[in-house]
Amino acid sequence: MEPLIQVRNLHYSYPDGTPALRGVDFELWPAETVAVLGANGSGKTTFLLHLLGLVGGKSEGDVVVRGLALRKENFTKIRRMIGMLFQDSDDQLFMPTVEEDVAFGPLNMGLAQDEVERRVRQSLRQVGMEHVASRPPYHLSAGEKRRVALAGVLAMSPEMILLDEPSTFLDPPARSSLVEILRSLPQAQCLVTHDLTLARQLASRAVYFEKGEITLQGGVEDVIARAGWETLDARRSDAPR
Repeated sequence: MEPLIQVRNLHYSYPDGTPALRGVDFELWPAETVAVLGANGSGKTTFLLHLLGLVGGKSEGDVVVRGLALRKENFTKIRRMIGMLFQDSDDQLFMPTVEEDVAFGPLNMGLAQDEVERRVRQSLRQVGMEHVASRPPYHLSAGEKRRVALAGVLAMSPEMILLDEPSTFLDPPARSSLVEILRSLPQAQCLVTHDLTLARQLASRAVYFEKGEITLQGGVEDVIARAGWETLDARRSDAPR
């Protein structure tokens, strides 16, 4: 069995020359969920965006997605295989209605109208949002927006999904609903999060970023313990609000 994503010795610098990733090695295997942990500014989101070719700047090393090297001529094929759920759902929802938003990706793939409609119905059903198909996205709650944005990703039938802080802005019921949906999906998932409970609920493996490098990897509990995040998380929980 081959990994879906294979990264070897990835170095990346922003356009101004600032180093962001330093020798990253990473693999994502079919059906697994990997939690990507680390402090703000450690390179997590930059790494995630890099997997889709969504950052400008200079990179060295190898990124291979399903046998395709991450090069400009392969971007279209790679972006059809990888879906991404952004931290802010408003970055993904821009059409007048939910139905049109979910249909946007499949339509741009050139699919027939009946196939587009089938995918829209199926993906909205997967996230429990069929009842809002005709509503404007800006009328929805944060949790509803997140689920609709995920429906738009699922309508593209990706083999893997990248998630950038998916529990941000969500209240406990919305968060629980999202966890249930993500657990039910067959796609491999790469999950950037500061939410240790979410990592425990969804991931079978974790990597820890520090100053652009993966310095720890292994089981979720083991990585959390070795990074000292359990203590830090407890201190945050006990802090006055």
